[in-house]
Amino acid sequence: MDYRRSGVDIDAGNETVRRIRSLARSTFTPGVLSEIGSFGGLFRLDHGALREPVLVSSADGVGTKLKVAFMTGRHDTVGADLVNHCVNDILVQGARPLFFLDYLATGRLSPDVAEQVVAGVARGCRDNGCALLGGETAEMPGFYADGEYDIAGFIVGIVDREKLIDGGSIVPGDSLVGLPSSGLHTNGYSLARHVFFDVCGLTPNTPVRELRATVGDALLAPHRSYLSAVQPLLESSLAKGLAHITGGGITENLPRVLPDGCAAEIDLGSWEVPRVFRYIQDRGRIAEAEMFRAFNMGVGLILVCAAQEQPLVVECLTRCGERPMILGRVVPGDRDVRYRQPS
Repeated sequence: MDYRRSGVDIDAGNETVRRIRSLARSTFTPGVLSEIGSFGGLFRLDHGALREPVLVSSADGVGTKLKVAFMTGRHDTVGADLVNHCVNDILVQGARPLFFLDYLATGRLSPDVAEQVVAGVARGCRDNGCALLGGETAEMPGFYADGEYDIAGFIVGIVDREKLIDGGSIVPGDSLVGLPSSGLHTNGYSLARHVFFDVCGLTPNTPVRELRATVGDALLAPHRSYLSAVQPLLESSLAKGLAHITGGGITENLPRVLPDGCAAEIDLGSWEVPRVFRYIQDRGRIAEAEMFRAFNMGVGLILVCAAQEQPLVVECLTRCGERPMILGRVVPGDRDVRYRQPS
């Protein structure tokens, strides 16, 4: 008896680390002081002109979007999804990313699959100027089904305390400006998979005329990062609050940045909901309120700004190649979201 016969292949693990090392090195920034394979990642903090630097951290996963990756055999996108999700989570507090760590766990380690996943992580890190500082690849036979894995990410960023965004200055009358999502991002997949695969009986390769894509392409659309678009607004202090619209949709996420005494009023006719959400709603016979709690409905990030600064915010976002949407306003209330039907 040896370790390999019990299900753990140390040689496969070593091969995986060998492949990952060059991917990680391609993301290194000047602050990185260690190599992949060390017991801990080393990062030299250069806070530059920041008067009172604050570290901001977050951890997250990709959820059951991974099931679609297993079904299609496409593993090179979920890593970037993970990084972008984490980047957005600290971005809404005004932070820029410094470094990222990943955790990949599987039942039987495939160096090819692991390389594809980490290639996506590395691409996401490079795109966001974030170093892939280290991570863990765990082979756990009997814990995960063959061909399946889970991945989680951990990010650390930095912001000057005086630039920290906490929503505390938001008042009734402020404007809500939205930025479009690129699809479901990484939330609502348990419900989406149930509709597409169980209710409709489709497969990932099924072309759907209404979506102008296959099911797999629609569901694996990348979770985008908003860093490059929002960074100029952070530097000019135009954003009073930012909400990353993830699990819980607009209904649950926007109140997280509202102070006491404030609520959000959303005009439902102010943007066009992407086809994929209407398809899921129609085929699944899902109530509108449930859709807005499960999905982002085409709005990936919401920015709160003073009403008089709204034109400047829209102009700045447009210059960055965005298509900002005026979603509504802040009103007096108890930290909830009210949806107003178009007249």
